[in-house]
Amino acid sequence: MTLVLLLTLPWLIALAHLLPIPKHRSFDWFSVVGYFLQLLLAIHLLGQVQPDQRRLFAGGWFAVDALNLYFVVLTCLVAWTTSLFAVPYLRVERERGRLTNLRLRLFHSMYGVLVGMMLLCLTTNHLGVLWVALEAATLSAVLMVAMYRTPASFEAAWRYFILGGIGILLALFAVILIDLAATQKGLIGNHALQLDILWANRQNLNPMLMAVAFVFALAGLGTKSGLVPWHSWLPGAHAEGPTPISAVLSGLLLNVAFYALLRFKALAEGSLHSHWPDMVLLVFGLMSVLAGVLRMRAQQDVKRLFSYSSIEHMGLISIGISLNNPVAHAAALLHILLHALVKSSIFFSVGHAVQKTRTQSLAHIRGLMHASGRIGWGLLLGTLAIAGLPPFGLFRSEFLILRVAAAEQPWLLPLLLLALWLALLNLLTPVQEMVWGDPLPGLQQLSYRPVRLPMLLHLGIALVIGLYMPVQFWQSLLYAAAWVSG
Repeated sequence: MTLVLLLTLPWLIALAHLLPIPKHRSFDWFSVVGYFLQLLLAIHLLGQVQPDQRRLFAGGWFAVDALNLYFVVLTCLVAWTTSLFAVPYLRVERERGRLTNLRLRLFHSMYGVLVGMMLLCLTTNHLGVLWVALEAATLSAVLMVAMYRTPASFEAAWRYFILGGIGILLALFAVILIDLAATQKGLIGNHALQLDILWANRQNLNPMLMAVAFVFALAGLGTKSGLVPWHSWLPGAHAEGPTPISAVLSGLLLNVAFYALLRFKALAEGSLHSHWPDMVLLVFGLMSVLAGVLRMRAQQDVKRLFSYSSIEHMGLISIGISLNNPVAHAAALLHILLHALVKSSIFFSVGHAVQKTRTQSLAHIRGLMHASGRIGWGLLLGTLAIAGLPPFGLFRSEFLILRVAAAEQPWLLPLLLLALWLALLNLLTPVQEMVWGDPLPGLQQLSYRPVRLPMLLHLGIALVIGLYMPVQFWQSLLYAAAWVSG
């Protein structure tokens, strides 16, 4: 029952916003309450499942284990806090004429569809359903990227649609090949694509078919995860869409696509009886880290700057997963959590800063500390956290990944240290001017006071994990990491 309510609630929220009935201004908070209830349901579901077991629902169509429950709780948390941030942000956009009431209804309804499809993707036990859910999530995100109806937003949405469509087509080839490999072993019908059955029979699947399937899955899902060289849609989608969608893209949708890639990787490893998929993932992860860091330097748009930071961090997560070590796998999962929280927090601060200055240009955002100390401090602390500086938790996850890399792939360590140092430099140089520089004329008071709880909550969690790692939480990460490797 808990899982049914969890999957149904986002659709009810989306439907409520589409109904052609007059809505009082307080209706804006309806979504916030709904997503908070969804978070409570996710936490309740977490307590119903043993950490070392996979529990099936609805005749095997849905399943939950330590890995996907970890992503489910994170998705519900960021979905709630982003909806909370979006209330005053979207009111300002509507007042300034950038969004109409009809577009606001469309935004809230598509946001509900996006959250619902991400949760379906995470909890389904069927690869075909996973593929459909991920495609539907992408389409809803495309509509939100184009919400402003400007030429630039249409171009960004169109590029996202085209590249995402190519990616999902490649992922479909991977699903077809896995179905063929399963059919060869006598698995028929839905059993051929059920994850629990494929997992139990992974060592008997055709290794050649599974290897090719993983290559297609990496190309297809790597597109949606923001991995290089399939990343070119991501900066434009961040820059041209409303800030709440930027927070969700970096904080959630990239992670959901990467979760799907982890399932394909585990099946391929089990079939091949080798860690060849790890080496492939390592190469593309390293390319993503280096490309993301180098492209930060040339950015003049604040949202594009942090979008390339997302590419860098997805590459670092890929490297952590590629290392054949449970500590590295657990550290990569920890990094997914912390990156989602901190990066969305940064976009919360950036969104209000852009509204105060009416520009996304790095050269024209100055003196945030003078205009709004809380926004300035939020952006500064978020940047320090995302750069991996102590005492924030990203320092812990990056240190663990680097420690394992030094033991297993020593040649990788100097490259990663150089990349992390460049990322710190490329982020702090423009941000210190944005925060401490002399304020430019034209800074405006916002007509609706920003909600700062999401920013404080996300940074607070990142700080607590950096200062103290509960043994139970680390153990749960190790349980989740057990499903990463075949």
